[in-house]
Amino acid sequence: MKKQLIGVAVIVFSVVSMITGFTAFAAQKDAEGARAAADAFYAALNTMFTGELEPMKEVWSHKDDVTYMGPAGGFRLGWKQVLADWEAQASMKLGGKVEPKEMQLTVGQDIAIVSNYEIGQNVSADGKPQTVTIRATNLFRKEKGIWKMIGHHTDILPFLQK
Repeated sequence: MKKQLIGVAVIVFSVVSMITGFTAFAAQKDAEGARAAADAFYAALNTMFTGELEPMKEVWSHKDDVTYMGPAGGFRLGWKQVLADWEAQASMKLGGKVEPKEMQLTVGQDIAIVSNYEIGQNVSADGKPQTVTIRATNLFRKEKGIWKMIGHHTDILPFLQK
C-alpha cells in the first residue's frame, strides 16, 4: 500500500511538473509574440510617417471592437474608423521617427498590454520639427495564433490637434 501511494505521488508530481513546464514555456512564447507585435507596430508607425500605410494595416485587427485614441485626440471605434484616422495621418507625411522607451509588457493567454513612452520627432504642418514625448498604452489580442493590435491610446500632441 505504501509503495502504491509513493507511486501515485511520483506520477502526480511528474504530471504537475510537465504541466508547469509547458505553461511556463507557453507564457514565454506569448511574451515573445506580444513583444514582437509591439515592435512591429512601432516599425509600422515609422513607415506610416512616410505616407506608406500597408504595414500599419497588417499589425491591426480588423474587427469592430478595436479602439484608437491617438495624439490628435478623439476616440475611434471599429476598424473602419481606426483605418480612416491612420489614412489621414499617413497623408500628412509627418516624417521623423518615434521609438518606444521603457516598454512594460503584461501578457495573458490571449491579451497583452504594452505601456511605454513614445520618444522622437515629427514635422508639423508648417514644416517645423516637433519633439514627441508622450505616454502610450497598446493592447493586443491573439487572433488565430497571431498577436494583433486592438487598441492604441496616447497623450495629446498639440501640433496634431485640429
